[in-house]
Amino acid sequence: MAFQSKEHAKAYWDRNVKLMISLMVVWFIVSFGCGILFVDALNTIQIAGYKLGFWFAQQGSIYTFLGIIYVYARQMRKLDREFGVDDE
Repeated sequence: MAFQSKEHAKAYWDRNVKLMISLMVVWFIVSFGCGILFVDALNTIQIAGYKLGFWFAQQGSIYTFLGIIYVYARQMRKLDREFGVDDE
């Protein structure tokens, strides 16, 4: 991976870190917030006989993490192409 300049590399890294932080905030909100903090409010809703708070604690954070992996890979592919450091 070769960048045109140090400024170019810094801009790439700054965008990468911003993306990672925003995705980690989403995962924190879903896993900790919905699974622990907001569980009582979410448990008033049921899906297929299971309380929504229980579902988020057991399955929701896992599905969200898989979605985050997909979004990160897709966004990084775009970012790599934009900065000219992709493999293609």
